[in-house]
Amino acid sequence: MSEDLFSQWLGIEVIKAEQGVSVLKMKIRKEMVNGFNLAHGGIAFSLADSALAFASNAYGRLSVALDCSISFPVAVNVGDELTASAKELSLTNKTGTYLIEVTNQKNEKVAFFKGTVYRTSKNWEV
Repeated sequence: MSEDLFSQWLGIEVIKAEQGVSVLKMKIRKEMVNGFNLAHGGIAFSLADSALAFASNAYGRLSVALDCSISFPVAVNVGDELTASAKELSLTNKTGTYLIEVTNQKNEKVAFFKGTVYRTSKNWEV
């Protein structure tokens, strides 16, 4: 997290970051909304993408996003507190697949994110 300037800018708090799982939280600020005064979809995507990174990189091997998709069943508003929970679905020597659910403070599921990472051969210290 100390080197992740974008996650810092988002105001992300790391609740849990372990091999194959992570839980991150953040609050939606007014500069994160679109022209309809709703949180820009890229904000929830970015939170989920960070959860993907924390869960997949906790093994100590540099892992990078290969494919990601998201759906937004519930709108997100200024002041909402989002929690992204990442869960590993599969792990091989070369790839990992994760499901990230994003909920708000009412425990409504506001986004579903599926991400696949490529696991490089480069090790780094956890």
